[in-house]
Amino acid sequence: MAVEMSREEFEEAVGDALDSIPEKLLTVMDNVVILVEEEPPPGEDLFGLYEGIALTERGSDYSAVLPDTITIFRGPHLRYADGRNGLVEEIRTTVVHEIAHHFGIDDDQLHELGWG
Repeated sequence: MAVEMSREEFEEAVGDALDSIPEKLLTVMDNVVILVEEEPPPGEDLFGLYEGIALTERGSDYSAVLPDTITIFRGPHLRYADGRNGLVEEIRTTVVHEIAHHFGIDDDQLHELGWG
């Protein structure tokens, strides 16, 4: 069941999800930007995507690189949401999931933790 939410409301929900992340974790995040896009790349069915070098993989030679990117895709969230409350919860889950990748936590570990 598709849910309607303006882009502005969606971006606000992403911001609220970020606000729910403990401050200690947010301050450790390094060289990462969070974006909202309408759709994932063609042929992909993703809610979010992390692109970059996880904190756990950065060595002493890590410098002068473009920021990692966490992209949250609005379209899939709206199409697959189970009501407005479900949409907001799924946005939060996606934000947490992608931030976890920034910290080097893979999909298997996320599933074990209940965030997969």
